[in-house]
Amino acid sequence: MGRYDNVVTVILGGGAGSRLFPLTRERSKPAVPLGGTYRLIDVPVSNCINSELTQIFVLTQFNSASLNRHISRTYRFSRFSTGFVEVLAAEQTKEHPDWFQGTADAVRQMLPHIQDLKVDTLLILSGDHLYRMDYRDFLKRHTDSGADVTISVVPCREDEAEGFGLLKTNSDGEIVQFREKPTGDALHEMRVDTTNFGLSSAEAINRPYLASMGIYVFDVKKLVDLLKTDNSWVDFGREIIPAAIDQYRVVAHLFKDYWEDIGTIKAFYEANLDLATPLPRFNFFDTTAPIYTRSRYLPPSKLHDCDIDDSMVSEGCILNGVKVRRSIIGLRSRIDNGVEVDSSIVMGSDFFESLSEIETNMRLKRPHIGIGTNCVIRKAILDKNVRIGSNVKLINRENIENYDAPDGSIYIRDGIIIVPKNAVIADGTEI
Repeated sequence: MGRYDNVVTVILGGGAGSRLFPLTRERSKPAVPLGGTYRLIDVPVSNCINSELTQIFVLTQFNSASLNRHISRTYRFSRFSTGFVEVLAAEQTKEHPDWFQGTADAVRQMLPHIQDLKVDTLLILSGDHLYRMDYRDFLKRHTDSGADVTISVVPCREDEAEGFGLLKTNSDGEIVQFREKPTGDALHEMRVDTTNFGLSSAEAINRPYLASMGIYVFDVKKLVDLLKTDNSWVDFGREIIPAAIDQYRVVAHLFKDYWEDIGTIKAFYEANLDLATPLPRFNFFDTTAPIYTRSRYLPPSKLHDCDIDDSMVSEGCILNGVKVRRSIIGLRSRIDNGVEVDSSIVMGSDFFESLSEIETNMRLKRPHIGIGTNCVIRKAILDKNVRIGSNVKLINRENIENYDAPDGSIYIRDGIIIVPKNAVIADGTEI
């Protein structure tokens, strides 16, 4: 047996992904493209592989086809190992006739698959976080402390704290109180002295709360008992964790590096653009713990007469006479002469259009996949395979916060323009 054959990892794919809509209109949340080349699911899976954890389930129930395809093409372990990455989509059974009702219910419904592996430890992760963690340290904390449950936590500021489950610990790190997204006086009561976790006095003043990252290590038998206690308990943060604190030894594991929940459009947008800065908070160029993704064997990108700064350009792109600032240019992007792209994410395309397809586009007066001539794209997310015509201005001139076009071709969330997958934007469109 391998060193961690007693551990199985479950990555929670989330529900319908409404906070990331319309990026989740045709795909599950873990399948959303990230950083031009990757998908969200690549982050937790890569963290697992780098931590020698190779028994991985991904739980999902919405639009899982593209996620399934990505995982099957990307993560293939040796046939002589026990390693696997497998998507477990929600399934209806006599015992569980409904879809997943929450994070805990998703694990409850998949317990037969987990118990078949006869493991004693379960690592539960989220599919929409951006961070780099060695889970071996997490597991060591769990084992050394004699815990039944271990929760990874980050210190946070008061303006961030309302969005998280907050906890208090005693002197040896055992969690004695947990509140899910408290506000007002209930929030202030959750302040702790984070110098006990190694923060400096200045850091502790700035970040006086301990927030749950939503990732856990469970003793499998104790988790099974908790899930069987009450079938109405469907969420880890709201029900399972408070019950565990009452009944078992639950300890905290402090994580002090960069971590971002990118489950909203605004957080997703800002985390992506930060990747293109000279010193990003999350670094894809760390060779000691790489983030893996599918090998596509694409040609190098071609750039002619371009002006590009503070940006990332993926492989397989053709950029001609383009000005790009503080942006991510995704796989197979084709951007024509006179285009300005500023503070935007261009996700690119799933395929190259052939010459005959381009000729057909011209005959039908349909834009080709990519961005046509003389366009201005500012503070926008262009999803895969979009067709942007010539002389288009996507600049949110009126600073609209939220908007849904009647034909579903353009959305605005938090002032960010989003063109969903496969959408067509006609020549001369302005917004």
